[in-house]
Amino acid sequence: MIRPSDIMDKPDRLLSSKLFLKRRQVEVVLNRSVLAWKGVERNSKGKSGISNISETAHSHAVLVCEIVAVRKTGEDDTETRRSQKKAKQHSELYPYAFTVSYVRRTLQHQWRCSDVTLHCTNQALCEQYIQVINEQLSLLSNRPKSLLVYINPYGGKRRGKRIYEQKVAPLFRHACIKADVIVTECANHARDHLKTEASLDKYDGVVCVGGDGMFSEILHGLVTRTQTDNGVDENQSDADLVPCSLRIGIIPAGSTDCICFATVGTNDPVTSALHIIVGDSQPMDVCSVHHSNIFLRYSVSLLGYGFYGDVLTDSERKRWLGPARYDLSGVKTFLSHNYYEGTISFLPAEDIMGNPRDKLQCRAGCRVCQHKPSLKDTHCEMSEGKEKSDKVRSCGWSEIRGKFIAINAASMSCACPRSPKGLSPSAHLADGTTDLILVRKCSRLDFLRHLLRHTTKEDQFDHSFVEVHRVQKFRFQPRCHELLSLEDLSEPQKKTGFSPICSTATTCNYTSARSNWNCDGEILPHAAIQVSVQRQLIRLFARGIEEQQTPCVFEDFCTLWTPEQGTHLSVD
Repeated sequence: MIRPSDIMDKPDRLLSSKLFLKRRQVEVVLNRSVLAWKGVERNSKGKSGISNISETAHSHAVLVCEIVAVRKTGEDDTETRRSQKKAKQHSELYPYAFTVSYVRRTLQHQWRCSDVTLHCTNQALCEQYIQVINEQLSLLSNRPKSLLVYINPYGGKRRGKRIYEQKVAPLFRHACIKADVIVTECANHARDHLKTEASLDKYDGVVCVGGDGMFSEILHGLVTRTQTDNGVDENQSDADLVPCSLRIGIIPAGSTDCICFATVGTNDPVTSALHIIVGDSQPMDVCSVHHSNIFLRYSVSLLGYGFYGDVLTDSERKRWLGPARYDLSGVKTFLSHNYYEGTISFLPAEDIMGNPRDKLQCRAGCRVCQHKPSLKDTHCEMSEGKEKSDKVRSCGWSEIRGKFIAINAASMSCACPRSPKGLSPSAHLADGTTDLILVRKCSRLDFLRHLLRHTTKEDQFDHSFVEVHRVQKFRFQPRCHELLSLEDLSEPQKKTGFSPICSTATTCNYTSARSNWNCDGEILPHAAIQVSVQRQLIRLFARGIEEQQTPCVFEDFCTLWTPEQGTHLSVD
């Protein structure tokens, strides 16, 4: 929301005039940061003959940085057919007009492109406004002028191409943004093209039209290309990766659009396109995942072992069902109620401002993400091959052994329309940490209570079988190549499906009870992994979820219209 104090702090007016808006006179002021207008108050006489104010003057303002474009208005742009006669009379009196397209906030964090048409009495003044506004827009160096766009025509409900052509491309053209479009033909087409073929020097950003899977392709292609160009070996788990210089834009058009929802607050193509146009920039952490010094994948949202890994594994066998496969697989996995043994070791985050249960949500201008931690040596590795207790500390690392229904690492809230708060409501986009959530073996009813809290405002971590840690690194080693004990086999909760693991009291290989890691919707080939958080490795065309959705309406603009000494006012 723009405040009157913001205008008072920046009184450097460029133009000030009395123009006409919908046949009503308005006072218009343009400075380097704001275009504002308010209706001229009219006095009328009552029956007593005393003059009084009959109409209240409403003030409106638009940030210059949120102006999409300005153009000279033609006769056909001004009015609808219902008022053609009045429009004709008005256009004869004030034939010169310009239209400003700007960002308007609506409900649920959605943005729309709105127009305001202002009429002038002379052509010179009209052209002066167009020229000065365009000059101010040209000074906004963060705005993209050329974009590389990848469209997934098969994701979600196969609407990606149509969404881009009907909703996004017209806005890009209106904002004079050049876009080179590539419609992907197969899986990893965008990733491989970015890695080797794309001439990235001529672009200001990369845009993906699709779901989270399409974003993952862009992420992997762009990050790998950046590391290759800078001579960084991705297979080194302790390597400090080079941040990407190009920003990534997301036009949601997939089955799941969790990353877009968590960074913008809505899954709306027009809103995302407008964030790209105005040149927003939101840094984001990326987790690098390795197995024995072999790079596996990058993750920006969820790494899930156990429950979420099983859901994904089962849903991959039902892709023909479309998005409904996730619901079916979720119910099946819940009823199976498997748990898995393993050892999780992690490096707790230090010198940070928040914790996973402080209820401090990541929002636009987040202070936690802007906080710069002090430089410390975090490369101390945990010694191997020693017997340790249930919880030990070595060089700052902690270790936990146990039986887990789910092990989740949330690098963002993972909020979505079904779970508005997400898996970890207080996780931050760019603080250099991930929230490690451990759900120990419990009853099916208790686990259901935990899952249901993701859809409410209750604390989903407030259970004796759930613990959460904010970490910079972690490792997981499943229990493998060991035999089950007779005691383990007799426990009714230990299942691999709807029936016990073994029908008789004999030993069986424990590897049959392993889960898979769900890495942002992709299955990892190994269960034993090492994860490091790469702080602010990428940037998105976003600004985080805004707290206020209040329109830009002012109550007092007196200071805006008060002439200053030495300020030239252009009044028609």
